[in-house]
Amino acid sequence: MAKSDANNPYDVVPQLKRLRDEVLYGDVWEQPELSKRDRSLITCAMLAAMYRTTELEAHMGIALKNGVTHDELRGLITHTAFYAGWPCAVHAGRVAVDVFAATEKPKA
Repeated sequence: MAKSDANNPYDVVPQLKRLRDEVLYGDVWEQPELSKRDRSLITCAMLAAMYRTTELEAHMGIALKNGVTHDELRGLITHTAFYAGWPCAVHAGRVAVDVFAATEKPKA
């Protein structure tokens, strides 16, 4: 058996990985009612509202790959301030700083 990474919850609890891969990404994210882009916006809004740093950072990156723009994420964060609270929005802004820095194209 391969050595697991004690810092990775999916190695420690493999059932979570299976459910994430097969059910969440294999089924829920593939349903036709919403585009992956729309699902990404919804997911980021929920994670921002719940103050879920690690997951929000990952999903902001996924959102950008799914066609969401930096400006749309900025708008989502502003909107979050009024529905989930100012601290949640400011925190999401802090997460966005790191995600945007990691995804910006170098200037020529």
